[in-house]
Amino acid sequence: MNQQWKKNTILFLASQTISLFGSSLVQYAMTWYITLETQSGAMMTIAILCGFLPTFILSPFAGVWADRYNRKLLIVLSDSFIALVTLILAILFYLGYESVWLLFVAMALRAVGSGIQMPAVNAFLPQWVPEDKLTKVNATNGSIQSLVTLVSPMLSGALLSTATIESIFFIDVGTAAIAVVIMLLFLRVPAHEKSLSRASTTYFSDLKEGFQYILNHSFVRNLCLFNIFFFILAAPVAFLTPLQVTRRFGNDVWRLTAIEIAFSVGMMLGGIAMASWQGFRNKVHTMSLSIFIIGAGTFVLGIMPNFWPYLAFMGIIGVAMPIFHTPVTVLLQQKVEGDFLGRVFGVLTMLSTSMMPLGMLIFGPMADYVAIEWMLVATGTLLILQGLLMFTNKALVREGEPQETPEI
Repeated sequence: MNQQWKKNTILFLASQTISLFGSSLVQYAMTWYITLETQSGAMMTIAILCGFLPTFILSPFAGVWADRYNRKLLIVLSDSFIALVTLILAILFYLGYESVWLLFVAMALRAVGSGIQMPAVNAFLPQWVPEDKLTKVNATNGSIQSLVTLVSPMLSGALLSTATIESIFFIDVGTAAIAVVIMLLFLRVPAHEKSLSRASTTYFSDLKEGFQYILNHSFVRNLCLFNIFFFILAAPVAFLTPLQVTRRFGNDVWRLTAIEIAFSVGMMLGGIAMASWQGFRNKVHTMSLSIFIIGAGTFVLGIMPNFWPYLAFMGIIGVAMPIFHTPVTVLLQQKVEGDFLGRVFGVLTMLSTSMMPLGMLIFGPMADYVAIEWMLVATGTLLILQGLLMFTNKALVREGEPQETPEI
């Protein structure tokens, strides 16, 4: 039993890393192609909406599927769907149909696949990973994803300068095929109990039941509320710092690249730290610390007059991100009944993908009238207060205490 869960974890993380690598190459290639071909802010906005709206709309429904059906097969089917879309796009581009609007359609369809996959992945892990190992596995997965995010834009840029964009599309098809083969032929995880029984309720009844579960489960409800405020307040540091750097330090491309690299390296180091340290005994204390660090770092970015210290604090914020996300994921995996995991993570995916863009509907227009520095100082202060509020919330802290688990 002990060796089997480790083997399954290695195989699953390997398949997801291979799949993510190909997908990241394509995502950056499409974004840069649109940027270079159109040089239009409106076109970039359309691209962002195509990549965001399908996931936002689909996630709660995908959560129902993750509870009703075999999660491994859902992950395989979503990976296969994304690969099929990319293959058709590669063939069309190879035949000379090089249209930006084709890329928009492909982005939207790929986002549909991602929207189905994300709740299934988070609900799938607890089926075989022991509870006391979930933090290590989730942190390791996050660290690997950060490494891929760090490497793929550089490699994608190098490939775009030496090869055609359709060749990058074909790479993604190949990596997806490898990931699917690993999942189907080598990963041995029984389907969860609910997926084996015939559904006695309608689809929308399951969806309604999922929302009722979240509203009636005080811990899950409160955690979702804290996440909503966190993502809204984190929008300026996530989206407006490139504009701030351009206005304050100069519009050199290397500066914008540097802050992206610093943040990605920070996230990778934060994931490694969580995998080895696994946080405080109480997971809510770990989350409170990370929010406090992110808030303090955001505040400092608003008052920092020099670029190199600015870069260092951007890296520190990156380190703190996995220290927040990992215990959130683990607590939900531990506290939520298995039959509701997909629906809860579906709603969480919807919140995490929508709150920052929705926050930008407020902060984006404000940036033309209010100094970004003041916005960072204000949101940083509010994040610090949120961290302190979470630390003193007795109900949340009580739920953050570790559970006794039997030896595996």
